Amino acid sequence: MLDFILIIAGLVLLIVGGNWLLKAAVALSLKLEIPKIIIGMTVVSFATSAPELIVSIKAALDGFPDLALGNVVGSNIANLGLVLAITVLMGSMDVRKSFYTTDWPVMMIASLLFVGFVYFDGTLQQYEGIIMVSLLFAFLVYLLRFQKTAVVDELPDDDEPLPLYKTALFLGLGGTALWGGSELLINGAVGLASSFGVSDRIIGITIVSVGTSIPELAASIIAVLKKEKAISLGNLIGSNIFNLLAVLGITAIITPINVVDQGLLTNDIFWMLGISFLILPLVFIPKGLRLEWRDGLVLIAIYCTFIYLTVN
Repeated sequence: MLDFILIIAGLVLLIVGGNWLLKAAVALSLKLEIPKIIIGMTVVSFATSAPELIVSIKAALDGFPDLALGNVVGSNIANLGLVLAITVLMGSMDVRKSFYTTDWPVMMIASLLFVGFVYFDGTLQQYEGIIMVSLLFAFLVYLLRFQKTAVVDELPDDDEPLPLYKTALFLGLGGTALWGGSELLINGAVGLASSFGVSDRIIGITIVSVGTSIPELAASIIAVLKKEKAISLGNLIGSNIFNLLAVLGITAIITPINVVDQGLLTNDIFWMLGISFLILPLVFIPKGLRLEWRDGLVLIAIYCTFIYLTVN
């Protein structure tokens, strides 16, 4: 029971901390007069991926590498199989041309690169982390220079810079909440895994990954209810790219990540590749560049099957 309380408290702190960090980051960017498009692509992406990043670094440093890897692989599956599915079940979604010219190909390259790095030797090395972060940097530079329309402006037009003391307060509170949340979440997850006799990988790929995907899910539902298209397929794919290249890349640079539970290599990464690939035909069938409730049902069925087979 205590482990469940720790997990829930940790998730709440991660979500609140991520939100505070986002507010501070946006306010700081506006104060420095950085263009909104750059804020959306860098600051917003980084802040919304902060829970995954903090949890993965903490898990890897504490000697729980399967939690770090399971968190990211599970989050990527949850973003498409759960968050995207629920979003399109609540209302159809138009997909931009940039999906097949930029977003999806880069996500598949990032996914295949990660699988290639980790599959053969079971370790994500420091130099491989550097390659992943370098690829992310190159992708961001490409988007800024050639593909500005591919970036959805997630920030309302009425954003106002906060006073400096408030920005500093949100920054401090956000960072502290993320750190505290990661401590509680990992302690609870490891305790739960040992008490139920399941592996760190299974806890990471189910509870922890869904928890760190909650900000995207909440934002998606709010956007649909407000009849806004603020959360698009591009945003979720961008989140997946960031999870792989930034979260795992930065974690591997800090400390190499070794696979302990082989199920990650024989099962999980192939589910991630499969659901990532599947998005391409779903977008074009039956209507081009559109996702509807039928696609949502397919995705949610795949996600439920994945969770069932992983846990059993």
